[in-house]
Amino acid sequence: MANHKSALKRIRSNEAKRVLNRYQAKSTRTAIKKLRATTVQSEAQEQLKKVSSMLDRLAKKNIIHKNKAANNKSSLAKFVSSLAA
Repeated sequence: MANHKSALKRIRSNEAKRVLNRYQAKSTRTAIKKLRATTVQSEAQEQLKKVSSMLDRLAKKNIIHKNKAANNKSSLAKFVSSLAA
């Protein structure tokens, strides 16, 4: 157990940040799954903008790696463009 007031505060703040990070990461994964389930390209285009923004935000905060965000965005863009064909 921590002995200093600052260490106790750090434990509390880390827990709060962990919960928020998990929520944001999970909601992004859910949005990706929802996008992949879409069959209409116009809807998918709109969803892609939102999902790309979410992925960029996660990468900026180091919740996920920037390359993972780029790979996800690339594969989703590829998926959306294939819906027309």
